[in-house]
Amino acid sequence: MKSVKVLMIVGDFVEDYEAMVPFQALQVVGYTVDAVCPDRKSGDTVRTAIHDFEGDQTYSEKRGHNFQLNATFDSVKPESYDALLIPAGRAPEYLRLNARVLEIVRDFHNAGKPIAALCHGPQLLAAAGVLKGKKLNSYPACAPEVELAGGTFVKLGFEEAVTDGNLVTGPAWTAHPAWLRQFIDVVEKHTTKATAGGK
Repeated sequence: MKSVKVLMIVGDFVEDYEAMVPFQALQVVGYTVDAVCPDRKSGDTVRTAIHDFEGDQTYSEKRGHNFQLNATFDSVKPESYDALLIPAGRAPEYLRLNARVLEIVRDFHNAGKPIAALCHGPQLLAAAGVLKGKKLNSYPACAPEVELAGGTFVKLGFEEAVTDGNLVTGPAWTAHPAWLRQFIDVVEKHTTKATAGGK
């Protein structure tokens, strides 16, 4: 099988686990993962936030690590990647204001490539206009955005994920095992089909 290349779009105060765990886990299975952020270059860092569930009505937020980027945003060519990964945290709420980020999301969607989004990640998908007719999950507070963007919000437990075609989503980092397992399955099927000459 051909090597798999994944683009991961992050920003300041991306959720710590949702950036670092997929970034490392996908490399463990042999994928190349390029982490980029608008207005940043390879070697620069973004600050992360740690979101936890401690009995409050919503998650708590604490300062996390500095996450080092390994690719430059301005050099991104979507056609050179097999899949897109969108972690959450605070980053999606401002990344969705970046026209180039939205263009990249649409490029992956229009090419039928796998897209994985977690927690608040679907905010980017909604802003890019790629959710119409899709069944997906997100952090529950984002359900209205999913519905307003034409998607169908699927209620899940916090350790579950859902796949609709090439889109894989889940509610939070608590779903990492299911979310990453489903994403890898979708990527493997997509790249096998592409290698065989399918679309």
